[in-house]
Amino acid sequence: MTDRDLGSLLRAYREDVRPRDVGMPDGGRRRTPGLRRAELAVLAGVSVEYLTRLEQGRDRHPSPAVVGSLADALRLGYDERRVLLLASKDAQGTGVCLATVPDEAVPAATRATLARLAPTPAVLLDRLGTVMDSTPAYRALLAPTGLFDHDRPRLAPVVLGDPRARDVFPDWDAVADRVVADLQRESVPSDPALAELADALTVLAGAAFTERWVRPVADRGRAAVLRMVHPTAGALRVEPQVLAPRGGDHLRIELLLPADPATDRALDDLAAGDRTLRVVRGDAS
Repeated sequence: MTDRDLGSLLRAYREDVRPRDVGMPDGGRRRTPGLRRAELAVLAGVSVEYLTRLEQGRDRHPSPAVVGSLADALRLGYDERRVLLLASKDAQGTGVCLATVPDEAVPAATRATLARLAPTPAVLLDRLGTVMDSTPAYRALLAPTGLFDHDRPRLAPVVLGDPRARDVFPDWDAVADRVVADLQRESVPSDPALAELADALTVLAGAAFTERWVRPVADRGRAAVLRMVHPTAGALRVEPQVLAPRGGDHLRIELLLPADPATDRALDDLAAGDRTLRVVRGDAS
């Protein structure tokens, strides 16, 4: 990439947004049908001069908050935000790898415990919400969110940024609250990995993340019952339960237990269907 790629992206995204799409009048003569710089600057809360420098490649160090505000103002989707995040990091010469996880060994006993939990949907998470391992039932249940589209998935970017998660979780606000609260509970002072993730989420999720990040964690407890909508299993009610495995600092196992008989049957059917599919593919464990 060149130093101007971030500016080119911002300019292209700006010119692709009609004023009426963001609640502004379409009137007046325009050289392009999209937003003027001044209009975007107002929406994003930055100066026109600063936005001009960004678009012209004369400022290569915008903060994650500025990039996130611009993404919010432009109504960018998740994939567009990922492109913008990568361009902003590349312009600064720092790069970003959202799949990077802390180099943390998982005790063999912890993996064995998780395996014993099958066919229950269960996942092993690190302090950043990275999926270190999971049962087949968990993967089948969470696949519609897009979580397992990534090589080393993390809960927060998908739940907060991917629109598919809102379809799966009818009570999305409560789920988003919980994901951010879990990050805060597990954080430690001067944690560079957490800081990198927070910067990325500021761009990928915008206000959906930043407004929750500044709230006291005590305001957001874990919901007793979580509603889900799965494309094949239908409407589900699950009860999250968290285990702290011995010898695994900053690791946790989360189970999604059925909260009613109908969900119990649906999860059994989902797990059975996943096993059948894996046998057909020849990758059954």
